[in-house]
Amino acid sequence: MPKYIFIRHTFIRPFLNRLQAYSTGFLHLFYPHICMHCGSEELAAASVLCEPCEINLPYTHFLSIEKNTIEKIFWGRVNLHEAGASLFFTKDSIVQSLVFALKYKHQKKAGRLLGNIIGQNMLNSQRFTNIDCMIPIPLSKKKYRARGYNQALVICEGIQEKLPHIQILPLLLKHKNVVSQTSKNRIQRTQVSPQGYSMINAAQIAEKNVLVVDDVITTGATIESVCKYLLSEARPHSLSVVAAAYTI
Repeated sequence: MPKYIFIRHTFIRPFLNRLQAYSTGFLHLFYPHICMHCGSEELAAASVLCEPCEINLPYTHFLSIEKNTIEKIFWGRVNLHEAGASLFFTKDSIVQSLVFALKYKHQKKAGRLLGNIIGQNMLNSQRFTNIDCMIPIPLSKKKYRARGYNQALVICEGIQEKLPHIQILPLLLKHKNVVSQTSKNRIQRTQVSPQGYSMINAAQIAEKNVLVVDDVITTGATIESVCKYLLSEARPHSLSVVAAAYTI
């Protein structure tokens, strides 16, 4: 064995391996990579949930079911082609941890995971095969400045990772007179007007099959108001709706 190969294998490689291990440990001390729900450190480098939490995600399977619960929410309210939500949202659940991390802890990885789940559900369902483009539910300027990004747009990016042919068109704008739904009860949430929205270029979605994307559906009031606005002002060929989760 040449001398330089012997030195590399005997001294240099072990030293580099130890240096990498120390560097990883040091970075982990300040930027811990832990499961977003249970806090476990036993997860893959690119994951946001550990394997047990991923296994226990509460899937609805709505995207594969005609006349599912989400579609029934909008019966008699707005004409949708398809609708669904991928996960159930309950208090103190894995899904709540993901949504909270996305909206309030600047964890975009959580949003991309939720989008990946929706995208895979769409692929498996064969009910959303005609979609041309996605429109994320918009944020007000105030919320956008505070958060720095639109969580629904991040979810769209996760969907696009699974369905790269679907274009993302963040054309919809939300104005001040549309009040946040977060602090309202279920009855108050149903009282949302389609006023307060505008579009950058409505012609871009005219006669297209459009998918409206949100993070969580509770009563569907926000989506209803957005869809009514789109149908009246942009005249798409069809409107479908997906969300990461449905509140039960």
